[in-house]
Amino acid sequence: MRRFLSAALIGAMLGWMPAAVQAVKIDDICRLKGQRTNRLLGMGLVVGLAGTGDGGKYLPAIRPLAAMLSKFANPVLTPAELKNANNIALVSVVAVVPENGVREGDSIDVQVSSIGAAKSLKGGRLFMTPLQGPNQKDPTIYAWAEGPLVIENEDAPTVAVVRQGAVLEEEIFGQFISNGTITLVLQDGEAAWAMASAIATIINEAESPPGELAQIALALDPKNVIVRIPQPERGNPAGFISRVLNLEVVLPPSEARVTINERTGTIIVTGDVEIGPVAISHKGLSITTIVPSSPPSASNPQVVTQDFVVVDSKKEGGASLTNLLDALNQLKVAAEDRIAIIKMIHRTGKLHAELIIE
Repeated sequence: MRRFLSAALIGAMLGWMPAAVQAVKIDDICRLKGQRTNRLLGMGLVVGLAGTGDGGKYLPAIRPLAAMLSKFANPVLTPAELKNANNIALVSVVAVVPENGVREGDSIDVQVSSIGAAKSLKGGRLFMTPLQGPNQKDPTIYAWAEGPLVIENEDAPTVAVVRQGAVLEEEIFGQFISNGTITLVLQDGEAAWAMASAIATIINEAESPPGELAQIALALDPKNVIVRIPQPERGNPAGFISRVLNLEVVLPPSEARVTINERTGTIIVTGDVEIGPVAISHKGLSITTIVPSSPPSASNPQVVTQDFVVVDSKKEGGASLTNLLDALNQLKVAAEDRIAIIKMIHRTGKLHAELIIE
């Protein structure tokens, strides 16, 4: 038996309602240059393992153990004397510094990963490990890490976390202001000349005296907007920066893009993705885009069957991909078939958008 879609559904498919204008705060689509995460790195030893460590034959782990013991005046000084040590593991240690920075004495999590022959880090404890920045020429120890390991994924027992395991010895903060200016960095999905220009214009208008147009903001490129802090506020710029970040900007139409993850069957559509006039037959399902003679109504239902889909959002002989996907969902078309249909439309040149396959 054929299943029929209701006139109400077809109305939704045809997209008679106009899209709403969306406004967002600058803070929602930009970050301040210098507002970023940083990583502290170190190499350490996990001790206290129940025979699941690297083993005494793994010299990259035994050598630092011998060196560590020598610092504590332990008589065990050579790797040969530690040949039966299988309760230790050589690990990499990484701590992520939050984007707003940290102060001396703050504690942050550390990620611990085995880099040797250890079978599991379960039950282990990270021995005191110095953490430095990624710049190998900088000898500063920014934090010390130590503590019991927590295995978050039992299927990956050689990766663990130490909760609040790194204690900061140095303060780390981003440099937000340079020569009296801040730089707004647009998110990748919003970076465009139109958006950067719109942000600069809105800032200039908001900070202008009556009857004047200030020129304190400049779109340097599609991703960066430089903003000059007014001279009277440079001694205490927090209020100015807060005002700028809270200004609202109307989003221009998004770039038409279709992103497909074939492994998960996920389809993400951004922007107004249109399909040109096309007819496709796939596994017994016929799909075409046509111009409807008139909008659906009680007297003119324009129903469609399971094997014949009609969509046309602009009544120009084309269709919206979003509406087509809605129709395919109603017909319970499998994810792999929806993806195959989109690929076929793209190959014919009728998908008016960038297609990204992940």
